[in-house]
Amino acid sequence: MSLELKINEDLKTAMKAKAEARLRTIRSIKASIMNLKTSGANVEIKEDDEIKLLQKMVKQRKDSLSIFEQQGREELAKVEREEIEIIESYLPKQLSEAEIEAIVQEAIATTGASSVKDMGKVMGIASKQVAGRAEGAVISGIVKRLLA
Repeated sequence: MSLELKINEDLKTAMKAKAEARLRTIRSIKASIMNLKTSGANVEIKEDDEIKLLQKMVKQRKDSLSIFEQQGREELAKVEREEIEIIESYLPKQLSEAEIEAIVQEAIATTGASSVKDMGKVMGIASKQVAGRAEGAVISGIVKRLLA
């Protein structure tokens, strides 16, 4: 089932259950999907595009959460935490650090990388294999650590 269909079904369920946080977040996801569809860039949205969209939404909320926590705005931070949790439920299961490390080591062996100068080659291969199941910053950190 595509993300759009799942979102529509979950929207109906959230409306019936009167789940305010879930309803607000699902509407936000639906609006982002509609914006992507009507942007002209992609007429047909692929699964990769959906994952990138959701990851972008999570990143935006994590940035906001960080700011709210620094400013002591707990009521707004709580809203962001709720939305992050709901959006992440639509993302594929994230890989553990050990799984990412194994993929990165395989990429290093494939490219023959030996120093941090070769990081770009390793990141390219590892990012394609991980695709949506880990954040780029996590992958980057592991690559740097293994190549150092």
